[in-house]
Amino acid sequence: MTISVLAVDDSRTMRDMITLALKDEGFSVTTADDGLHGLEVLDGMQPDVIITDINMPRMDGFGFIDAVRGRDDARLTPILVLTTESSAELKARARNAGATGWIVKPFAQDKLIRALRTVAG
Repeated sequence: MTISVLAVDDSRTMRDMITLALKDEGFSVTTADDGLHGLEVLDGMQPDVIITDINMPRMDGFGFIDAVRGRDDARLTPILVLTTESSAELKARARNAGATGWIVKPFAQDKLIRALRTVAG
């Protein structure tokens, strides 16, 4: 079974790194460059799991998670936060918004893949 992933990050380099890391492992990856773009892309797909950064222009990761959790079609989709942030306060805020998990950049490819396979069920 191919796991489909929506990766939302304002860094082209990070989007490319995520795509390269996951495509080699058989994941199907779609990218978006900020929270608003992520919501637009989500209109046309049902990903098995979403990866989002926190610090992005136009709509940050917290706003994006809130918006996703407010949608009937994506309310239960696992969301992993992939960010340079590591404070307990921000992790708690993300959990409260509805994030499933938290991975700090730079990420280890095997750890990211394991986390995605775990939450995608």
